[in-house]
Amino acid sequence: MEFEKDCSLDEKDFAVNPLKSKVLVLNQSYEPISICSVKKAILLLLLTKAELIAPKDGLVLRSVNNKVPLPSIIRLSRYIKIPHKKIELSRKNILRRDGYRCQYCGTTSGNLTVDHIIPKSRGGTDTWENLVTACISCNNKKGNRTPEEAGMKLLAKPRKPNHIIFIKSFVGSSIDSQWKPYLFVD
Repeated sequence: MEFEKDCSLDEKDFAVNPLKSKVLVLNQSYEPISICSVKKAILLLLLTKAELIAPKDGLVLRSVNNKVPLPSIIRLSRYIKIPHKKIELSRKNILRRDGYRCQYCGTTSGNLTVDHIIPKSRGGTDTWENLVTACISCNNKKGNRTPEEAGMKLLAKPRKPNHIIFIKSFVGSSIDSQWKPYLFVD
């Protein structure tokens, strides 16, 4: 198999291996459920287990007998019932939810910690709504006080994340523009 490129694509863009890119997988109800490799997406398309929703602009995978547009978004042909996804409360997931950004000053550099909004010594619990990412200096400044007592304000109210937030964080800042409507991104 080889790749054919559209004349509108730049040579530099085509030099990147298109098979290493990612494909957004939607359930039959158009709900985003995961991200897979281009190879797996093409296999699902060829087995008619999925349909192509959006191709990657200008890229086509060719064999002797077939031409398949490289997928960017596919939709499963049958609805897959997915049990409610429970996201484990962990330090790693708190950092991911908050985008690896201090929720008091907004910094992304340096060592980040997890801070209890209401300190444990005052009855604060380990919940999604009481834990936030904080840099070491903000965590030390806040100490054993509430943000109000320390004169600090949270950038965003913490809440329990859903799986779409983690799909966004997996992809990072380079979200394909075709994915944005499905991932609820501006």
